[in-house]
Amino acid sequence: MGRILRTDSSNTDFRALVALLDEDLALRDGEDNAFYAQFNGIAVLKHCVVYYKNGIALGCGALKSFDANSMEVKRMFVNPEVRGKGIASLLLVALENWAKELGYEQCVLETGLRQPEAIALYKKNKYNIIPNYPPYEGVANSVCFRKVL
Repeated sequence: MGRILRTDSSNTDFRALVALLDEDLALRDGEDNAFYAQFNGIAVLKHCVVYYKNGIALGCGALKSFDANSMEVKRMFVNPEVRGKGIASLLLVALENWAKELGYEQCVLETGLRQPEAIALYKKNKYNIIPNYPPYEGVANSVCFRKVL
């Protein structure tokens, strides 16, 4: 069993995993990548989690304040070599618990149609599809979700 570290975006393991995520998204999203990239900065994320097993960082995620009642789930990634082992769900639950501790009532997030495994993860974890929120309104590739905590 691994462990989950609460940290912020200055953590070097978090930054390394996000770099891998960004490479994956650039391949999947192609021409659309520049649009999404502008909303995925990590310079000031205060609520980040990193999953470690045997001292190796294998997955990450983050929260960003969305509104008075909601945190937005950002930068979810699990190393492809260890996917399918429940790590993403562990990270998601850790983020949801942190959001609850901070007094938030729900989590929202955006993912893309070109990320079917992400869509499956959020549905499995009881997130419901909602109308796309800004800045994703009218973006055909975007799917937005919400979960009441």
